[in-house]
Amino acid sequence: MSEERGIPRIGDPAPDFSAVTTLHQDFNFSVWQEQHWVVLFSHPADFTPVCTTELVAFAQSHEQFRRRGIKLIGLSVDSIHAHLAWVRNIKEKWDVTIPFPMVADGEMKVAKLYGMIHPNASSTATVRAVFVIDPKRTIRAIVYYPLNAGRNVDEIFRLTLALQTADRHACATPANWKEGEKVVVPPPKTVDEMEKHAAHQEWEHKDFYLSLKDLAAKKDEASKPAAEATAPVAESAKPTESPKSENVPPSAPISPSPS
Repeated sequence: MSEERGIPRIGDPAPDFSAVTTLHQDFNFSVWQEQHWVVLFSHPADFTPVCTTELVAFAQSHEQFRRRGIKLIGLSVDSIHAHLAWVRNIKEKWDVTIPFPMVADGEMKVAKLYGMIHPNASSTATVRAVFVIDPKRTIRAIVYYPLNAGRNVDEIFRLTLALQTADRHACATPANWKEGEKVVVPPPKTVDEMEKHAAHQEWEHKDFYLSLKDLAAKKDEASKPAAEATAPVAESAKPTESPKSENVPPSAPISPSPS
């Protein structure tokens, strides 16, 4: 596997690297990532039409990514001075600030680590690569676009949310899934599991191997207080009330079960 064509695969550790970015003179990827999800995306070149529209779109969506614990970072093989001029040009022409770092990878070190140079497309520019990286620095999704087709930022956001949801709820997401919609229950592996699945009347059963469940309904159910007994309590069964002590803290409220 050559240095230029060595493409990391889903499930591989994301290669660590140090570089110069528009926000850092001494940048280390793993230190910067901390415990966040990351969307790392590359551009063919600065001051190109499609790349400019993409950078603006990522910047305009930055806050919704940030609220979900997702960091954005861009890269191209241009110099830091070209990056800074491009960032300033976008601010002047579109009134959009680029709030995330842009890696200056003039020597193509990072591009080669991530397999972003595809010689049959261009030997001197990165293709439109997208890597979704989880907090353990594992590559969870890879998407490549050709040089002449812009990316859909909403789809990249949706994809990352789907991965977060799958991790949080031990499920999968169906085609065209959007946040708030039903998710796929892992299929049964034994007859016993199949019967247990069938017992969930609240699920939408398409067949024994395909069931959908509503995460919102599960959350609502978990947040309901325990039902109070309706039968009267005999006087003799009632506990004797003890005098309250100021040294005993009040009971903490029961938090809903995470789901």
